[in-house]
Amino acid sequence: MTLFWIIGTCLIAGFISFILAIIFANKVSKTTTNNMVSLAIGTLLGAVFLEILPHALELSQDHHNIMFAVLIGILSFFILEKLLIWRHCHGNHCEAHAVGTQISKDKKGSLIFVGDLFHNFVDGILITSAFLVNINLGLVTALAIIAHEIPQEMGNVSILLHSGYSKLQAIYFNLIASVATLGGAVLSYFILESFQDLIPYILAIAASSMLYISVSDLMPGLHEKTELSDSSLQVSLISIGVLIIFIIHQYLH
Repeated sequence: MTLFWIIGTCLIAGFISFILAIIFANKVSKTTTNNMVSLAIGTLLGAVFLEILPHALELSQDHHNIMFAVLIGILSFFILEKLLIWRHCHGNHCEAHAVGTQISKDKKGSLIFVGDLFHNFVDGILITSAFLVNINLGLVTALAIIAHEIPQEMGNVSILLHSGYSKLQAIYFNLIASVATLGGAVLSYFILESFQDLIPYILAIAASSMLYISVSDLMPGLHEKTELSDSSLQVSLISIGVLIIFIIHQYLH
């Protein structure tokens, strides 16, 4: 039954990603992208502090080791981003993907595709680890992952198009990357079932991943708009994202 939920959730996430790629390939306004980024920050932070970390601590007898795993996870993602340009970019304007960098457009597009493959594979592992705790945590984790996929896919498709790929190629690469989520989920299901003691630590890594994405990659972009109206909207959307997770948390518990 758990495997059914895992596969079904990954397929739904992949379908949503595929539809979004088609939509974004036909242009989406920067305002919409920024609004979805704010909402994604709220869902990510809500999932980390209301669901994932509490469950990781509940499943472990050593809370210090869990928090140490979170710290190691954050530092590891920083190193990966530095060394492999593994960046969850949400627009053409970021430094790692800006026009005029020393990386050629074609190579840049290839890096985005490879990074997206790896990122989605890891997402599949995180979804499975959450579902192996219980269905509720799995659903909340999947929702948070899907929420941050929305602005990410906006950026990735835009960068692929800017790198010279056709709309059809950008959509095709997005579909392949989405399949990686299912692959990571199914593979980790059969591995983690035999290593239940690893689940709290994988949840800790999941928490560190979401924290790093929201605080390091998403939040800085919001500071580009300093008007009171823009800032108020950003705070409101972040709060709505947290509220969504809180309501789900209350309902499922």
